[in-house]
Amino acid sequence: MTAGRMTTLTSGDLGQPLGRRATFVQLSSAFCLPCRAARRVLELVAGEQEGVAHIELDVGEHLDLGERLDVRSTPTVLVLDADGVERVRATGAPTLAQARAALARVIGGLERPSSA
Repeated sequence: MTAGRMTTLTSGDLGQPLGRRATFVQLSSAFCLPCRAARRVLELVAGEQEGVAHIELDVGEHLDLGERLDVRSTPTVLVLDADGVERVRATGAPTLAQARAALARVIGGLERPSSA
């Protein structure tokens, strides 16, 4: 995952509220198999941390946003800080370790995941 482009997104841009601490924004497409894997990982990591949201958007239904964000492949994952500023960007399905590390870069130290 690489440093973001300093794009700022709002809940109005995404159609859903941002996380209080951070937000994973996943730009997907309908027939993308890696998008399904990314969804599982990002939902898990977001669920481990208070105030972290996961928002998945179909780029085909949000063409303007996809163009604005220069999305060239799916999945594209952005990690936004509490103010909606893009801090990390990646293409492809992240591993659990990659997603946790990207989130840690944005919000600092992570709480230990609760055991289920």
